[in-house]
Amino acid sequence: MTGPDGSGPAAGPAAPEQPAYSAQSGQSGHHTVYAHPAVARALGRSPITGARIRGGAAADDPPERVTEPPGRRPENWRATERALRLATVALCAVVVAVLSGHAWALALAAGPILLLVCGFPGNTRPTRAAGRTSVPQRRCFEGEQISAQIDLYFDGTCGWVDPGVYPGPGVELVGIEQRGAQCLLVFTARRWGRWSLGEVDFDLYDVGGLVRRTLRVDLGDVDVYPQPADNKLTPIPVRLPDRLGEHTSRQVGEGIEFLGVRPYRFGDRQRRIHWAATTRRGSLQLSQFSAERATDAVVLVDAFADLIDPATGRSTLDGTVRAACGIARAYLGSHDRVGVVSIGGKLRWLQPGTGGNYLYRIMETILEVRRDLGYQVPDLNRIPAPALPHGAMVYVVSPLTDDRTIEILTDLSERGNPVVVVEIPTGEPRLRPDDGGLSAAALRLWRLDRQALRFSLIEQAMPVVTWNAEDGLDLAFAPLLRTGVQGRSR
Repeated sequence: MTGPDGSGPAAGPAAPEQPAYSAQSGQSGHHTVYAHPAVARALGRSPITGARIRGGAAADDPPERVTEPPGRRPENWRATERALRLATVALCAVVVAVLSGHAWALALAAGPILLLVCGFPGNTRPTRAAGRTSVPQRRCFEGEQISAQIDLYFDGTCGWVDPGVYPGPGVELVGIEQRGAQCLLVFTARRWGRWSLGEVDFDLYDVGGLVRRTLRVDLGDVDVYPQPADNKLTPIPVRLPDRLGEHTSRQVGEGIEFLGVRPYRFGDRQRRIHWAATTRRGSLQLSQFSAERATDAVVLVDAFADLIDPATGRSTLDGTVRAACGIARAYLGSHDRVGVVSIGGKLRWLQPGTGGNYLYRIMETILEVRRDLGYQVPDLNRIPAPALPHGAMVYVVSPLTDDRTIEILTDLSERGNPVVVVEIPTGEPRLRPDDGGLSAAALRLWRLDRQALRFSLIEQAMPVVTWNAEDGLDLAFAPLLRTGVQGRSR
């Protein structure tokens, strides 16, 4: 049997008769160590502490504050702390015997020297070692758990294995289960984005515990999808494409919603005769029904800036992404075609499509907005034509704080697409105390400027709805159901 790298003969796991130990618990064989303090206290176990397991960073720390794993350690064998302590005791005993002239002091060095000689590693220690990582699910939503299994392959005999885990910035280590040369890690996804699970340093000790070597294993990347905002309502434009769907249109068709009656014409179906109207008018009258059509929806994600609400501490980018995912999920549930366009950094778009799995493609496109954030953002005032099909309904999810977003909205209005602006609140600026009332006047001007911006968008036939994180999108979209969204006529 060969190792995962294909090199070396007979590279297999450690022998079953060799017990595995953990530096955290001191127990042999199969054991479980819980990283979360609440879980550990509930089960009567000791939580994982120290930078050895946690990597020196909390799960809620921002990415720029997360402690990076140490530099790669030498992979050759080196003395352990136990060997250094024994050598230090023996050396001190010899020095005391030489300086004092008492030969009996050499007896103090006999024990450590004997342990060093008897425990000195022979030819049975591993000469080659490799690790293989298996992550069954590399895509998940926030709050879900991710399991990673690491299998170690080495030749020779190993005394015990000590894992040191350094989790990535978007995940939290909640449990470790070690069985000999196999280690199972359990993480919890805390924040949406494309993150690295982290790295694990395995210290392989010899049987005597006098020398060790370190093997670093990379856990790879995972995609953590955001939790979409709650949304079930799907407003529709006045003009729907001629494609069968679930939305009731104003056109006459073969739907199930009653629209009115009309006189009978030759060739009409007799089962559509409205007998009450026929009796009342004295001539054959037929029932008319509304046609059921599908629509195209494109969600435009504004990632030009990420602002923090001074009052609540919420991120506008986080709210933008959750609202965009909620809109996409609602329209895909109605069997409509949904596309996405992200502006800010690199311009990315995904042409409208349908299907249950298409939501994951949309989320993968949205995940890139966090990677695109940077200091150099190109100017953009127009969306390419292939990204917006003709007549598609456009949802612009934005905090409306960048002038380039306003220019893009003007371009969308000139194209004639029905546009709905979903405003993500940024919070009001904080007032500076004791400034003679200047801050209050500035705040009033800021509010008037925001109102003027909303009024100008509404004048361009672009309704503006404000979405708060505490409320669902249904409450914001409810006024749009009274009448269809009318695009600006060109």
